[in-house]
Amino acid sequence: MTGIWYVVGLAVAGVGFVFLVMGLARLISHRNRGDRHKGLPFESGIDTYGDTWGRFGISFYVYALLFLAFDVEVVFLYLWALVFRDLLIGGLVSMGTFVLVLMLGLAYAWRKGVLTWQ
Repeated sequence: MTGIWYVVGLAVAGVGFVFLVMGLARLISHRNRGDRHKGLPFESGIDTYGDTWGRFGISFYVYALLFLAFDVEVVFLYLWALVFRDLLIGGLVSMGTFVLVLMLGLAYAWRKGVLTWQ
């Protein structure tokens, strides 16, 4: 029965920490309700010029998706390398297949011209 008190204590501490951080952020933040600049969009402290709701090209999103795909590949390769000695030949074949499929996807994207910046 004493184990439940550890869980309750941890939950109370977690919720308390969240509210403490939110309260401190509210105290520290500068909030001028009457300031005319409060609702203006900005980036890096500089007021925008032109249309602030302008559209970005699709190439930005394609690069982001490709980065995510290969970033996940690196995570899987790292974890695979940690347990490489325990996996035997099946692990080597499955990781080789995984890398081959990703390399085929990269070759396809490269051939379609997705990786060229225009």
